[in-house]
Amino acid sequence: MQNKTYSAALIGTGRIGYSLGLDKKREQPASHSMALNAEKRIKLVAGCDINAENLEKWHRANRQAKAFATTEELFKSQNFDIITVAVNEDAHLKTALEAIAAKPRLLILEKPVALNMSDGLAIKRAAEAASVPVLVNHERRFAKDYAKAKTLVPTIGELQSVHASLMSGLRVYSEKEEETGAYSLIHDGTHLVDIVRFLLDDPVLENPNIFGIFKSDDGAVRNVSAQYQTEQGASVVFDFSGRSKFFGFEIVLTGTLGRISIGNGIAKLERRRSSKLYTGFYSLTKENGHFPKKTGYFANMVKNAADFLDGTAPLKSTLDTGLAALKMLEDIKESL
Repeated sequence: MQNKTYSAALIGTGRIGYSLGLDKKREQPASHSMALNAEKRIKLVAGCDINAENLEKWHRANRQAKAFATTEELFKSQNFDIITVAVNEDAHLKTALEAIAAKPRLLILEKPVALNMSDGLAIKRAAEAASVPVLVNHERRFAKDYAKAKTLVPTIGELQSVHASLMSGLRVYSEKEEETGAYSLIHDGTHLVDIVRFLLDDPVLENPNIFGIFKSDDGAVRNVSAQYQTEQGASVVFDFSGRSKFFGFEIVLTGTLGRISIGNGIAKLERRRSSKLYTGFYSLTKENGHFPKKTGYFANMVKNAADFLDGTAPLKSTLDTGLAALKMLEDIKESL
């Protein structure tokens, strides 16, 4: 039986909505537009943006679709099977609620779910009341390299520690940017927290021990670390830096028999072997973890959306997992 074609509308034609799909260094597709267009079961029929320049650039590349300057015009045009919300964090609540009210069969919501838990829970209440399922684009949950890393966790023995780090030049947190979300704790930190939860089978991590706080002269937090403990006794530490001269995203899981390192440009498995350095000792030796070079992170997210609508698969990144990550970030933020 041939699969149905699902109509899709995109709200937000900026970086994640469109232009990252033009970056030749990134694994493609790297934007919602390119990923939706690449999935044969989905037809991208409309785009919407209040930024006229972004919308015009997007429409020149997507002439098969209609362009709308407002969501009111978009939702009056037709009903959609899929609505993708790819707007800035400060517009998530308003736009998500409008999209839910249009009652698509599926809402794809760009991460983070919202600026804060209050907004996030409002989105959840609206989605449940309208019976609109929500897929949150925490894209690493769909990446083959992280999926492989998760399968390898049992091979490194009893988990002892997880060290996750996010390094960039963007402030970790600033009270002045509370209403915009222009700080890394929520913008990229949501990816770090969410993928650690994924690798550990989505445990409840709460009551963080906050340390290593460093603030710049303007009061913005530039460094902070948060430590949690799993029910099994493993230490989970998140390090956030906003004064690095590079971008780094890395997770190191250490067990009693080995270690897994996974992140941007990183995929390594090490396991216990007889030491080449000391008689009677064991050391960690790099092994072939068979990590894939092409991860399919964005393509697999959209494939999951189509599979869900086909009734053949559950959503792999839900509103509940997205809210769990947001709650952890809010707990850290409140400690600052």
